[in-house]
Amino acid sequence: MELQQKAELISEALEDLFGVPTREGAGDVLECLILTILSQNTTDVSRDKGYIVLKDRFPTWEDVLHADVKAIEAAIRIVGLGEQKSRTIKNFLTWLKAEHGELSLEFMHGMETEEALAFLCQHKGIGIKTASVTLSFACGREVFPVDTHILRISKRLGLIPPNCSAEKAHQLLPPIVPKQKAYPFHINLIYFGRKICDARKPLCERCPLTEHCLYFRENAET
Repeated sequence: MELQQKAELISEALEDLFGVPTREGAGDVLECLILTILSQNTTDVSRDKGYIVLKDRFPTWEDVLHADVKAIEAAIRIVGLGEQKSRTIKNFLTWLKAEHGELSLEFMHGMETEEALAFLCQHKGIGIKTASVTLSFACGREVFPVDTHILRISKRLGLIPPNCSAEKAHQLLPPIVPKQKAYPFHINLIYFGRKICDARKPLCERCPLTEHCLYFRENAET
């Protein structure tokens, strides 16, 4: 079975299980980028708490821009990697103000997708996953972010090699994702990873994808 066909069958099975997620309206692009930076290597709950504290202490992006990096780090401490993330945010805002004259990324709506990805990824601390999430959620682009759940599941299902890195997965997975399904497939794979295909104790007895799963086949034989 070709990988494209396999991915389509998996996508359909997940939609039968979870439904078809729909995008919310496009949000503020810069806000989405900052939220996604905060979400790196942490939970959604911690990200949201950190963002609330950040905006409470610095109500505008201009306030964040002019804040000391240590003050930003203190505000987002709960998200982890505070020193790294505070510098990424501070450096990006400084660059954005100098290059574009205002703290807004709304102009990215007019950029081609590959151009927009390259535009964001040129900055230290902003990788392909962060850029892809921003373009998907804030700009409604047909891109496919790969998080830890999707990386793990894609390896178990044989959509990518077992030793594939997250960066390489961002190259290998998009071409096989069913057309116009990047967002629902992304969301449903995350649901699936949280509810069934756990990293340590996958609930294979509840899984609708076992016929496609290399992990299940290997473990069923042992």
